[in-house]
Amino acid sequence: MRLSAAVLLAGVLTLSGCSAGSLGSSSDANGKTEITFLTNNDPANVKVAEAVIAAFEAKDTDVHVKLDTRPQGSEGDNLVKTRLATGDMADVFEYNSGSLFQAISPQANLTPVTGESWVGDLDPTFKQVVTAGNDVYGSPWQNITGGGIFYNKPLYAKLGLQVPKTWADFMANNAKLKAAGVAPVEQTYSETWTSQVLVLADFHNVAAADSGFADKYTNNQAKFATTPAALAGFQHLEELKKAGYWNSDYASAKYNEGLAAVATGKAGHYPMITFGVTAISTAAPDNVNDVGFFALPGTDAAKNGVTLWEPSGIYIPKTTKDAKLGAAKKFQAFLASADGCAAEASATPVGGPFAVKTCKLPDDVAPAVKDLSAYVDAGQASPALEFLSPIKGPALEQITVEVGSGIRGADAGAKLYDEDVKKQAQQLGLQGW
Repeated sequence: MRLSAAVLLAGVLTLSGCSAGSLGSSSDANGKTEITFLTNNDPANVKVAEAVIAAFEAKDTDVHVKLDTRPQGSEGDNLVKTRLATGDMADVFEYNSGSLFQAISPQANLTPVTGESWVGDLDPTFKQVVTAGNDVYGSPWQNITGGGIFYNKPLYAKLGLQVPKTWADFMANNAKLKAAGVAPVEQTYSETWTSQVLVLADFHNVAAADSGFADKYTNNQAKFATTPAALAGFQHLEELKKAGYWNSDYASAKYNEGLAAVATGKAGHYPMITFGVTAISTAAPDNVNDVGFFALPGTDAAKNGVTLWEPSGIYIPKTTKDAKLGAAKKFQAFLASADGCAAEASATPVGGPFAVKTCKLPDDVAPAVKDLSAYVDAGQASPALEFLSPIKGPALEQITVEVGSGIRGADAGAKLYDEDVKKQAQQLGLQGW
């Protein structure tokens, strides 16, 4: 993902049949240039979008931004690709950075912004994951985040649990939670994208075991099914299911219900990326400070660290032209400014550091964000695989649901994912596939 990152999320709004995009007049009834902004339909994300639009329109009184929303996961991915292919994309849209960004053929479909003044303020890693060829295409949407485990701090205090640094310690904590009558690990398979986190967030441990895995994987020289450290993510899903550590409604539970469960102590843990801190403020607003975060534990406590996701990008399709193009570029630039970051932070708690050098985190960030920052400050972090390799198979979320549901074993799931990856690599025209 990029769950994008990762990514994201459950929603109550639906996509309108046809957004303004490049169709129709460029002006609204008040003589302003009207553009449409398409983003995901998670309620917390929509709240951020509304705050950003309000701040932008207050600063640039000649532009009106119409908000449009889309689903998340594979449904949202397919919709974005379809709208780009048919020339019906919104004037500005939010979508993944990294490998999924490469999959939408940016050089063919998007407007480059390499020469814009704000590009120099971007975090270098973020700039890399919105670049294709020699051109930059995106400004950041929200924050750098970390993948791992949300945990309920009051439960940990009540049961005398310590933050685990190894998988064995994590499983021991789960046993104590189950004995106390609490669901040890929340899963939310009604929204399939959430099932991937235990595999994707384990990449720091993969890199710690084999620093060259990403390159070998990209060059078809390493597989998930035949690399023990990479296979471990699938094995974690199988092990937790067999131990009976999921919540009883894991097959039907939704993302926001999972966040509420870990925030209120209905569940002890929820594997997730820290952009979920923003959504906790909607799902369980009175319990944001009850949620902590730790990196997904591996086999070696000395190498414990977090997997990082860069933010989604804000892009302009090539179908946006004339006055709309100028207005879209202004909106994109605003999101890469200190004022844009401040507007995002004013709407909901932030999930991690900003990817713009001129932006600062608020002093009152949530505990989970402080926990993430401690890993980053200590240098105990690795970029997610999708930021080191252009390959991410689109069927991973369906495969991880099957493994986590006991339908398919870990070995079989990893082999199936390797086949899914092969198809995507061939579509990208990568050498060696």
